[in-house]
Amino acid sequence: MGSRGRRSDDERRRLEVERRDAVPPEIQDTLEKCAEGTRLMSEGPRTPTGQTPKKLVWAKNKARLYRYEPHAEKKHPVPILMVYALINRPYVLDLMPGNSLVEYLTGQGFDVYLLDWGVPGDEDEDLSFDDYVLDYLRPATRKVLRASGAEQYTLFGYCMGGTMAAMHAALFPGEPLANLILLTTPIDFASEKTGLLGLWTDEKHLDPDLLVESFGNVPNEIIEHAMQMLKPVTNYVGTYATMWECLLEEKPMETWKAMNKWISDGTPFPGAAFKQWIRDFYQQNKLVKGEIQLREHRVDLSEITCPLLNIAGERDHICPLPQAELTTDLVSSEDKELRVSR
Repeated sequence: MGSRGRRSDDERRRLEVERRDAVPPEIQDTLEKCAEGTRLMSEGPRTPTGQTPKKLVWAKNKARLYRYEPHAEKKHPVPILMVYALINRPYVLDLMPGNSLVEYLTGQGFDVYLLDWGVPGDEDEDLSFDDYVLDYLRPATRKVLRASGAEQYTLFGYCMGGTMAAMHAALFPGEPLANLILLTTPIDFASEKTGLLGLWTDEKHLDPDLLVESFGNVPNEIIEHAMQMLKPVTNYVGTYATMWECLLEEKPMETWKAMNKWISDGTPFPGAAFKQWIRDFYQQNKLVKGEIQLREHRVDLSEITCPLLNIAGERDHICPLPQAELTTDLVSSEDKELRVSR
């Protein structure tokens, strides 16, 4: 019985090979491309990301501070500390070789550090911006100075990470902060400047307390679909149209795979921070009004006096240009510049 079963299996494999050999090569090639596309749509892309060599400098709870040492002989004495949003993986700054801001900066002789917030667990539901700015970001700046032996540092904030970096710079103007760089950083949350996100997060439509009461940490799937619905045709149709075009026309796909891996690789939004983000920022625009308080310390952006480079995107639909451009007027820095990417 076992012998007949084995022969039967062998026979099936032989017939399968014969059928495959009978299919014209161009059709077989198309079928293999379709199988690959189906796998990418169902399982998601698998590709290495965040490959620039780094070492752990400091850790607190889920957060990790990494150092990327310069490739060449060190040229720049001021280290750079990068801070990204709470709800996405920071390896977008080190996406892949040849398409990595971290790789470029280290290649230019900069001493680069990255604060990775990690993935919050259920026990982190009560973490707020008070905690992240005062108990995580501030100690990280001190660790950067100690590890680098530098007297000053540059703080580079991207998206929500820029909002936190700006709050830190305002709260500690006496810190040895040499430069503040903000990339697509939302600061002004007035309803007419926030686009669809402002509409969806309006208090008439969204109760953040109810969402956190239901989930604790807000699941990444909710955040991800909200972001994709800002441009649904591009995100749900255009993404896979590009994938099929690359597959069928044999165009390079590594950048597409890396970027789409990152897009679907978000993290939960800690409950307490989510409530602050929606109510204090989007619904009440407290940051611009000078009404944000982190443990009784009022955040006044006019306290920022260090040189500022504010970079915004003209067609950015997550942080529209009007949300970012006012920052340059709010700070007291004499050396400040707004650059708009078109």
